Amino acid sequence: MKVILVDDERLALIGLQKLLEKEVSGIQIVANYMNPTEVTAGVLLHRPDVVFLDIHMPEIDGMDLGRQIQKAVPGTEIIFVTSYDQYAVHAFELQALDYVMKPVQKERLKQTLQRVREKLALRREQRMMETEVPLICCFNQISFKLPGKEPQVAKWRTSKAQELFAYLLHHRNQVIHRSALLDLLWPGTEEEKTAHQLYTTMYHVRQTLKTCGMDMISIQSAHLEAGYKLELGDALLDSEQWEREMKAWRELQPGTVQAYEQAVYRYKGTYLGRYDYMWAEPERERLRYLWLYHMRQLNLYYLRQGQKDRAVENIQQIQQMLPDDEESYFMLMKLYDEMDHKLGVEEQYRLLTSRMEQELGIPISEEVQHWYNDWKRGIAKAGQHTR
Repeated sequence: MKVILVDDERLALIGLQKLLEKEVSGIQIVANYMNPTEVTAGVLLHRPDVVFLDIHMPEIDGMDLGRQIQKAVPGTEIIFVTSYDQYAVHAFELQALDYVMKPVQKERLKQTLQRVREKLALRREQRMMETEVPLICCFNQISFKLPGKEPQVAKWRTSKAQELFAYLLHHRNQVIHRSALLDLLWPGTEEEKTAHQLYTTMYHVRQTLKTCGMDMISIQSAHLEAGYKLELGDALLDSEQWEREMKAWRELQPGTVQAYEQAVYRYKGTYLGRYDYMWAEPERERLRYLWLYHMRQLNLYYLRQGQKDRAVENIQQIQQMLPDDEESYFMLMKLYDEMDHKLGVEEQYRLLTSRMEQELGIPISEEVQHWYNDWKRGIAKAGQHTR
């Protein structure tokens, strides 16, 4: 991680440098500046990952200098160092990653740099997914994305060729026995009658991969073609990359919320959701609940920040993806109540009862029913008092 330090106070500059070098590994301080007029040129020269920038300097306002740095080298992370707490809000408005108070404390500095590492790792993953390597997209349906090109949906010769590829991809790097594949694609049929069909279907899979420019994906035959193993080669799997990306996050703060949102929203839909493959359901469920967890983390953040409209939008997205999730309806009911939006509460209750009782044939939970009944009584009493 390349770092530049900027402070017009020499002792503060030396102190921060010593603290970084002593307490934090993997740091390379490529330059430090007391004269803020030299900073932009230094950033252009060194291309640092992060700049520690004093806000209060006589020659130039640190906020203005931060804007100049981000304009000169977009993507440079800014961490403001200040003695004045009132600058914090303005720092985040500039999309600074963080701010630390003087005198800089060891534990606070480590926390900040952990966030920098998470942000840089997220950016590397995103660049890799978008531009550098072939990508296999598995959210909703299978498509292939070559570097610099739009995703293309594969045109499989048959539905069995499609499922054969999906199954081998799902079990990548494992040898899948031929009998398991025959039972998957032609259940209840004698092996002698379907073995040739498997060979033909495998040929069609390989041809489709070649046509799509994805021949870096290999499907190797085991000894005597007793089974097959798919390996990705240089290609990446979007669901795998997304999961790794989400697990890298530790904390949600104003300076990182935008990147967090972008990461969560890369979940484009259910894993292999266009296909009714029962064998994929456990993985669908696992990734779905990982996404739900992070969506709820976002929701908690919005509520802590008093951003109720954003929280409503967030919960509505959960409902669209998971229409059977009772908690999302209940959360909206309570949120609409706080916003004094009575029609919203009624609409969510109506949608929930319709979904659960009429479509799924199960009653809504007692907790939701009791809350709604209490809410109705409260509305009725309020109406009597106003008469």
